[in-house]
Amino acid sequence: MITRRLLLLSAVPLAMTGSVRAASVAVTLYKNPECGCCEGYVAYLRHYGFEVTSKATNDLAEISRKAGIPAELQGCHTAFLDDYVVDGHVPIEAIDKLLADIQQSKA
Repeated sequence: MITRRLLLLSAVPLAMTGSVRAASVAVTLYKNPECGCCEGYVAYLRHYGFEVTSKATNDLAEISRKAGIPAELQGCHTAFLDDYVVDGHVPIEAIDKLLADIQQSKA
C-alpha cells in the first residue's frame, strides 16, 4: 500500500533534480569509437534530461589534454557542459551540484 509519506519521499529526488536543471542542458560528449560504455553514459545523461550530442573520435586524449585533464585522470569519454568539462562516469548528483554552483555564481 502506498502511503502519502512514501509518495512524497519518492518525489523528492525528482523535484530536486528538476529544479537544478530548469531548462535542458546541452552536452557534447567525445568518446572512444570502440567503447561500449560511453553510449550507456549518453543514455544515462539523456534519462536525466540532458540534450547530448555524442561524437566518436580517435583524438580523445588530445581533446582531454586541451581541456586540462591530466593523462592519468582521462577516461573513455569527455563531456562539455557550457564552459565545464566532465570526464568519465560522473554521477548525476555531482553534475547537479556543479550546475547548482554555476547558477549560484551567476546570480
